[in-house]
Amino acid sequence: MIGRSNVGKSSLINALAQRTKLARTSKTPGATQLLNIYELGEASGRWVVDLPGYGFAKLSNNRRSEMAAMINSYLAERESLSAALLLIDANVGPTELDLQTADWLTHIDLPFEIVGTKVDKIKPSQRGKKQKTSAERLGVKSGAVHWVSAHKGVGLPELRGRIDQLLHAPAPPLDE
Repeated sequence: MIGRSNVGKSSLINALAQRTKLARTSKTPGATQLLNIYELGEASGRWVVDLPGYGFAKLSNNRRSEMAAMINSYLAERESLSAALLLIDANVGPTELDLQTADWLTHIDLPFEIVGTKVDKIKPSQRGKKQKTSAERLGVKSGAVHWVSAHKGVGLPELRGRIDQLLHAPAPPLDE
């Protein structure tokens, strides 16, 4: 999972796992500074990785550069990585950093799904318009943006199903 600081990556992991404290959440941007890895099931060999967020974090330039290098090398060089979930704030829409991240994921040939979080903060009458606008900015069809709310459970069963499909696709071979 990749996205801006405070986009709701950890909250989404907790909601998908139906647990409240699996992933540490914080109102302070930049709380996640390491790769947090969650194995799915006993000895499944499949993991969900919560990456540090980009954007807001009040970090030194040196620490920000270290984290960017860690994320970049993990995504570009991890041969067993099958896909990414790019999380955007559904209410804000994709930021320039989100668009750059989508372009970079495309550039490194890493398949990714786009997930709009915090949909509960949008009036129901505005959701369709916001989803369409986000999809247009990202250059995808409107239905390609999964709309979810970790808080209200909106879209979670559908996203669980999609993640299950991604995780049970054949894993890329490991180089020996």
